[in-house]
Amino acid sequence: MVLSDRTIKEELAKGRIVISPLDPEDIQPASVDLHLDRKLLVFANSRRPYIDVKESLDDLTHMVEIQDDSPFILHPGEFVLGSTLENIELPEDLVARLEGKSSLGRIGLVIHSTAGFVDPGWKGHLTLELSNLARLPITLYHGMKIGQISYLQLSTAADRLYGSASLGSKYQGQTDPTASRFHQDFSGQNSKAAS
Repeated sequence: MVLSDRTIKEELAKGRIVISPLDPEDIQPASVDLHLDRKLLVFANSRRPYIDVKESLDDLTHMVEIQDDSPFILHPGEFVLGSTLENIELPEDLVARLEGKSSLGRIGLVIHSTAGFVDPGWKGHLTLELSNLARLPITLYHGMKIGQISYLQLSTAADRLYGSASLGSKYQGQTDPTASRFHQDFSGQNSKAAS
């Protein structure tokens, strides 16, 4: 069941859903608009012949900031990581879906490749996977509406929340765009199969 604007407001008032900062005008009929934060993680040219998912990607990216007086220009085919301006927190019995704004999709801006699902127990800013599918560059401004989050009720509360020690959650509490930590799945004695 998708939560309506009325239920979202009730859950916000109870503190079970956290969106901070929040402009009440951003609450839509069944979602809440989210905004682009200032920092972007840009992929640099590398001498690596490929991306090895078993290795850290720290040397493949660098952080840039969108200035107030000029936008970041996302070129055709370019891929950068951004972040929501808002901190998002979910209780044990809700999941969320992050989707792009249709007006931005109509100009070729995609805000996530696969990371549109937000687990129960999540706390932090959401990393955005920004791609330009258009043939012209697209401007990105600090604070612009970038996506929307909707909430779905679980059949029961989750037993293991995102961020619990047993899950080994890699992104809990993030405040900036965060590069892939998939390589951590291959380290240690209890390596998990890639998912």
